[in-house]
Amino acid sequence: MPGPSALAIEVVSDVVCPWCYIGKRRLAKALALLAGEVQVRVAWLPFQLNPGMPRAGMARAEYRRAKFGSFERGRELDAHVAAEGSREGITFAFERIARTPNTLAAHQLIELAQQRARGDAVVDALFRAYFEEGRDVGDAAVLLQIARACEIEDREVESRWADQDDARRVLQLESEMRSLGIDAVPTFVFDRRTGVSGAHPPEALAAAIRAAAQHADGPST
Repeated sequence: MPGPSALAIEVVSDVVCPWCYIGKRRLAKALALLAGEVQVRVAWLPFQLNPGMPRAGMARAEYRRAKFGSFERGRELDAHVAAEGSREGITFAFERIARTPNTLAAHQLIELAQQRARGDAVVDALFRAYFEEGRDVGDAAVLLQIARACEIEDREVESRWADQDDARRVLQLESEMRSLGIDAVPTFVFDRRTGVSGAHPPEALAAAIRAAAQHADGPST
């Protein structure tokens, strides 16, 4: 009997994207549906929803008014996301979020974590900290606490932040994703050949992964 198909899945996401958090939970369910059928390697790639965000971030109420025209409209959208999240076991606490952060430093942490085989844990911790605990994931102290909890040493993180080349590498990765035509997250990229955008239900995502795995040796599209 042939073994399971192998597939590289790269998840393009941002830590302040609620649909990315939902998408992560749905990806886990999709992979459970494919257990023994597809062998996957999951990596997380950076995408800043707000690349022009000041380094210190800004008040979330101000950001939401600028983006949606009114804070009330933002709350309506939050309610819809919260309902979807509850089905995935996520308790969104939007009312606890005071600031919308710049996420570059968080993406640098994710890149380091993946090199230490702690990527999934750090991504999950960042989502949980921001969306369920209302913590500022643009704040260095918060990020260091998350890194420490995921068994990554403070000095490693701080040295990355002090290295301007490291920040440029992360920005270059993001630029590569945008050059592929990705302009919304989450986007799931399969072997850099095909992909799907959006937090699809687990069954639909599993079907897309299965199809990508079955055509892994075929021509690129």
